[in-house]
Amino acid sequence: MAVDLLLGLQWGDEGKGKIVDVLTKNYDIIARFQGGPNAGHTLEFDGIKHVLHTIPSGIFHKNAVNIVGNGVVIDPVIFKKELDALGKFNIDFHSKLLISRKAHLILPTHRLLDAASEAAKGKAKIGSTLKGIGPTYMDKTGRNGMRIGDLELDGWKEKYRALADKHEAMIAFYNVDIEYDLKELETEFLNAVETLRKLQFIDSEDYLFQAQSKGKKILAEGAQGSLLDIDFGTYPYVTSSNTTAAGACTGLGVAPNKIGDVKGIFKAYTTRVGSGPFPTELFDQDGETMGRVGNEFGATTGRPRRCGWLDLVALKYAVRINGVTELMMMKADVLSGFKKIKVCTAYNYKGKEIQHLPYNIETENVTPIYSEMEGWEKDLTQMEKADQLPKTLHAYIEFLEQELQVPIKIVSVGPDRTQTIHR
Repeated sequence: MAVDLLLGLQWGDEGKGKIVDVLTKNYDIIARFQGGPNAGHTLEFDGIKHVLHTIPSGIFHKNAVNIVGNGVVIDPVIFKKELDALGKFNIDFHSKLLISRKAHLILPTHRLLDAASEAAKGKAKIGSTLKGIGPTYMDKTGRNGMRIGDLELDGWKEKYRALADKHEAMIAFYNVDIEYDLKELETEFLNAVETLRKLQFIDSEDYLFQAQSKGKKILAEGAQGSLLDIDFGTYPYVTSSNTTAAGACTGLGVAPNKIGDVKGIFKAYTTRVGSGPFPTELFDQDGETMGRVGNEFGATTGRPRRCGWLDLVALKYAVRINGVTELMMMKADVLSGFKKIKVCTAYNYKGKEIQHLPYNIETENVTPIYSEMEGWEKDLTQMEKADQLPKTLHAYIEFLEQELQVPIKIVSVGPDRTQTIHR
């Protein structure tokens, strides 16, 4: 049985949580494969808005087991807060939420290192969420990290102490003014670890192999977006993990020939949070309207997102490197009321027109080339079927399908799980 993937195709914040929640009824297992609590997957249903950071977005469905894979980095403190917030839903966490022993732990000193490193960069800072994710992945690749499985072994506290002491020496090296009370942070951390230890730890690669052998349907859930991939994103303004389809193989232990459908999610426009190049960014009333109507604030940080027209050059790039087989377009409702809608179909790159994503897309090198289309005035939020959508929106969708050569199977017309139109 193949493993289907669900990925963001822009700079994150595309609405992956909602779509995972919508699709979970079709799957037996939802498995998160990379990233950390810098992710914020927002779900709305029954008048409730809920934000998940580490726990997979299928957790509200009784039919599915949710797995936090080996490619994820886990902050026990944030994880405990998530569990506490889910308490009212009467979820059987022991059977429905499983954690890979190979997933790495974010320590309090990882967060302090993150803050010290960012402060030391000054104006060159990358816009880190300061969750300790980068330093944790650095320890992972440096072969120094602590993993979930260590918590089952004798001496894990000594291992923690040695790593935390090393981190404090590194913080001192940065020579920046970072105030902290490590004892207080450690008390909270150790308390959260005890909560974590009550959950079921698994050898997730074997668990998923056995599940595939039994014909279980599995959906791998990504965090962030393809343009934030550590290798293929807009480096260095990226996250610290592989957010593309290849990351599902390394983040879950799934063989490449076992990947099935690759579902790619994108907004009808483009947003970006934090620093980094953004060719189609708008600084006018249109950009302000997108941000206000779309409620474009980071689910984890609350930071306002930068907004701009859809960038088809970047989107084609993401579709290709992921091998996307079907698309989901989010927030079509936010563009209601725009008389004209623009789509970037090419770049002027150093005086030459190109249609591929070049090595550097900073403003001094790239100017977007736009196609303009008719907008739509109608409120989409109450629509339930594809044939109710305005003709100009159909034209927009068909134009994108023609350019991307991939079908758009879902159009989202609002944040609630019911505001989802299947085509």
